[in-house]
Amino acid sequence: MEVLKDRREGEALGRRDDTMCYGKCARGIGHSLVWLAVLSIVANILLYFPNGETKYASENHLSRFVWFFAGILGGGLLILLPAFVFIGLEEDDCCGCCGHENCGKRCAMLSSGLVAVIGILGSGYCIIVAALGLAEGPRCLNSLGQWNYTFASTEGQYLLDTSTWSQCVEPKHIVEWNVTLFSILLALGGIEFILCLIQVINGVLGGICGYCCSRQQQYDC
Repeated sequence: MEVLKDRREGEALGRRDDTMCYGKCARGIGHSLVWLAVLSIVANILLYFPNGETKYASENHLSRFVWFFAGILGGGLLILLPAFVFIGLEEDDCCGCCGHENCGKRCAMLSSGLVAVIGILGSGYCIIVAALGLAEGPRCLNSLGQWNYTFASTEGQYLLDTSTWSQCVEPKHIVEWNVTLFSILLALGGIEFILCLIQVINGVLGGICGYCCSRQQQYDC
């Protein structure tokens, strides 16, 4: 009887350790996503102020894709939501989620996987808008004195030919500004997408494989 009891206790402890491992992974992803979301928001805000000037935004002389809020909404707010959910998974609360005892750890891990889908949609939106912004190029004043999308017809080939960037007269260095910041948003969105996808897998595995509350632990709750 003692051997059987010890074996059951060992199995319960092992299941708890597995779930705690999945929870630690989720919290690690959550903390990473917070920083990535903050960087995305900052990069998106900088797109509104070429060379630190505000007049181009007020005069509507910015790329239309700047107004799609790819970094603020997609790579920012829609990433912060699942990030805080991941961080909120209690490490030592085996029978509860964020202090609520009526939510089991398995349910919490499965829910975190579902919430991660929101992050996938947000980061995917950020990636698409950033890619379109790069392909179309900035709205700028050309040598003919016209405000237009000078590189729209190049289908993104201008990115490989930096000698053509001088066609944009104003704002100064707008091509470098847009290419740098949209590239940053593209990279950040890609990393966020991968992390959220990992959390979907982690949440499913944690919910299915990471049994936490054994019968004895349920009575303790």
